[in-house]
Amino acid sequence: MTSDPNTPDPLLAELCACESAVWDALVRGDTQADAAALDDSFLGVYADGFAGKAEHVGQLAYGPAVASFNLTDMRARPLGDGHALLSYLAEFQRVSSTQPEKMYVSSIWKRTGAGWINVFSQDTAAAG
Repeated sequence: MTSDPNTPDPLLAELCACESAVWDALVRGDTQADAAALDDSFLGVYADGFAGKAEHVGQLAYGPAVASFNLTDMRARPLGDGHALLSYLAEFQRVSSTQPEKMYVSSIWKRTGAGWINVFSQDTAAAG
């Protein structure tokens, strides 16, 4: 399901807010916010390999990892009872780089009694 920007989509709005909170934590270097957004079983699949929750949070050990970001072309898809997929294009700049980057991201979120929590994320470098 691709969301029509003229039609409100509650699932898309909820997941966008959750995903943005993860990126905001990367900008602020906020390990507590990052850890709170990730399930203990979190798995990230990245160009340099697999990462668990500890590795994702660990990237903030010395402060912010991302200087700025913009998330666009966001799409939400229910995956069954209590799970959903969010896919989008991320344009961002790492603190350690002068060059902006683009990647497509797909994240799986699980609904809990306290809200949504991220269980999986995969990044794919965007051409150009």
